[in-house]
Amino acid sequence: MTTSPASTEQARTPEDLTRLFVERSNAGDADGVAALYEEDAVMAFPPGSITVGRSAIRELWAQVLANRPTFEPEPPLPTLVSGDLALTSTPPSDGAGARAQVVRRQPDGSWLRVLDQPEFQAPGV
Repeated sequence: MTTSPASTEQARTPEDLTRLFVERSNAGDADGVAALYEEDAVMAFPPGSITVGRSAIRELWAQVLANRPTFEPEPPLPTLVSGDLALTSTPPSDGAGARAQVVRRQPDGSWLRVLDQPEFQAPGV
């Protein structure tokens, strides 16, 4: 796989992570997607499961991206920032549930995902 500028670009704001995720996923770049997560990040995916660590997240996305899904950008909801932590979220384009991530500013000023809840719905929905 050729490294493109999109696969090495760092998130300079918490909101950049969602854009970079969409770009890298649509390019089939599982390594680039995994690079958006801290080494010990936790992701609640696939539904009903937990994936822990950048390596496991990379393996998961390699499997998902092998099917060549297409992701559409979703407008971000207001980001909550407290020091070096931020909560980002987007409403899915299908209107069901929400997506949320806790991200952390790194020593170099970039941002990485720590916790990722890509799909959830309110009880009873």
